[in-house]
Amino acid sequence: MTPTLVRHHTHTDSSASVDTGSRARDWAEIQERMLAPLYEAVYRRLEVGAATRMLSLGCGSGLALLIAAGRGACVTGIDADAERLALARVRLLPDPEGAAGPPAAGPWLLDGVPAAPTGHEPYDLITAFTPIGCSADDAEELVGALGSAVPLAGRGSTVVLTGWGPPERCATAAVLRVAARLAEDARSPGAGGWLGAQRDDLEDVAFRTGLKPDGSGRVACPFGYADMDSAVRGLLSTRLFDAAIRATDRSQVEKEVAEALRPHRRRDGTVWMPNVFRYLVCTT
Repeated sequence: MTPTLVRHHTHTDSSASVDTGSRARDWAEIQERMLAPLYEAVYRRLEVGAATRMLSLGCGSGLALLIAAGRGACVTGIDADAERLALARVRLLPDPEGAAGPPAAGPWLLDGVPAAPTGHEPYDLITAFTPIGCSADDAEELVGALGSAVPLAGRGSTVVLTGWGPPERCATAAVLRVAARLAEDARSPGAGGWLGAQRDDLEDVAFRTGLKPDGSGRVACPFGYADMDSAVRGLLSTRLFDAAIRATDRSQVEKEVAEALRPHRRRDGTVWMPNVFRYLVCTT
């Protein structure tokens, strides 16, 4: 599966601060698929299949779970975003309203706090597919999430951490700097914002959570959009622009993001940005 150039015509009110419902739909319909090459590369390397019991941290609207389940894995997903999780339930569960507890087999979706299904063996794979390397606190958030999740895995289980690649190999870095600049205008200079991925970010998280690195890889994940409107809405759905929207307003952020995207607009109107993401395979 590769990123798809998609066109959607549902527009949101640009005066809204952060419309979480529309943002979740934009994530599911436009942006989430951009990381599909990362999911698939990890699953191929780890030979994810029917014997895999996977816990996905920050599962979003469920695409990574869907791909793993298609390979036969027993999957559990967790996300703090209620709108994204609702979309994941629609995708993965035949009866979302009845999914109050762990099924005998098949997907289990949790809101905010990881848990081990009663009577089931521990997880043998934990994935954190939300890439770190964009802000000062994303590594801290990942450390906290792993602190709750790793005890639910068996000894010698696999944990996969992911991060943005070097800024010089990620065309989207220039757009993300717009979010950092707009947000920083509303606070003291140097109070956070875009950092750019550092060489040992993932290893540092592994060390702090007691994980043992056991290999790594890089995956090309180009961001491709059918038009400028889809590109802006897809990027804003990542939640990386929320602080900028609160600091200014949505229309201002949309305008500046579109300007930053202009060098990546091709003659046919599509927008294409090559990116590289890194993953680190660890054991518990």
